[in-house]
Parts: sequence; C-alpha cells; structure tokens
Amino acid sequence: MEHPAIDQLSATPEILRLIMAGVSEDQAKWKPGPDRWSIAEVLEHLSHIEAHMFRSRLDRILEEDRPEFLPYDTDDYSAAGTYLHRDAEESFAHWEEQREDNVRALEDLEPEALERRARHSKLGEFTLGNLLNEWAFHDLGHVRQIAEIVRTLIYYPEIGVFQADYQPRP
Repeated sequence: MEHPAIDQLSATPEILRLIMAGVSEDQAKWKPGPDRWSIAEVLEHLSHIEAHMFRSRLDRILEEDRPEFLPYDTDDYSAAGTYLHRDAEESFAHWEEQREDNVRALEDLEPEALERRARHSKLGEFTLGNLLNEWAFHDLGHVRQIAEIVRTLIYYPEIGVFQADYQPRP
C-alpha cells in the first residue's frame, strides 16, 4: 500500500541522521532543562514507543475485532527512567531496525485495512488510518524537537552577532 504517512515513516530515520550529523555523544546527552529531554532520551523514546505502542496497536488492530487500548503515558515512562542513561547510537540503531520492519508491514497492507477500528479508553474510537497518521505526526514532532536542540547546540553559538535575531527554544 502507498500512503504519505508510510513515506514519512520510512524517511524519518534518514532525516534524523542528516540533522544529527556531527552531534557528539556529550551533545546527545545534553538536556535543555530539567523537564526537557536530551537527544539520547528522544531516541530511546522513539525506540520504545515504536514497539510498545505503535507496532503493538497495529498488530492488535489487524488481529482483533475492535480492540481497546489504554493510553501510552509518556510521562509515566519518563518518570520511571525508561528513557534515561541510554546510548544514543544504540537507541537509534534499535529504532531503525524496528522502523524498517514496521514500514514493510505497513506497505504490505491492503488499503481497506486503514478502515479497521479500535477504541482508545480515554479518547474513543479510531481507525488504523488515524493511527498511521498519528505515527507520522509523532515522528515529525520529534524531528522538530531534535532539530531545535541541534540548532541550539551546534549552530547558534557560532552565528556571532546574528544571535540577536534569534531565541532558540530547545
């Protein structure tokens, strides 16, 4: 099946690799604030949510009739330390492997599969098509987040007088 969200999901790892070219291990661990994630934490989150939410939901929607899902609470996982103290490259590589498998699974779907329904315990009914679009939307949010950290750490310090025109918010 062809779908713009699948194209985005396929492209995200390469986009992030390009954005992160030149990011050191120390820079990947830098936190913009106590309540903000480092690049390494974002990458571990992407790796975790790829299997524990997106693929899990995909499989159940395809196998079950209108399955119900509990919320994936990112704050709970973050507070529990799930994303802490991970090697950025290991998290990235694990996520890339999962993503490759997931894109293949999505490409193998028939278009009618997008109409399969499920229920979110807090948000209500949704389709596999909704989930697919959320997946791409989620990716782009983290692309933006990582790009802002990279521009703040790598480029902002080197723009000299032009700093007066910018206020990075990583």
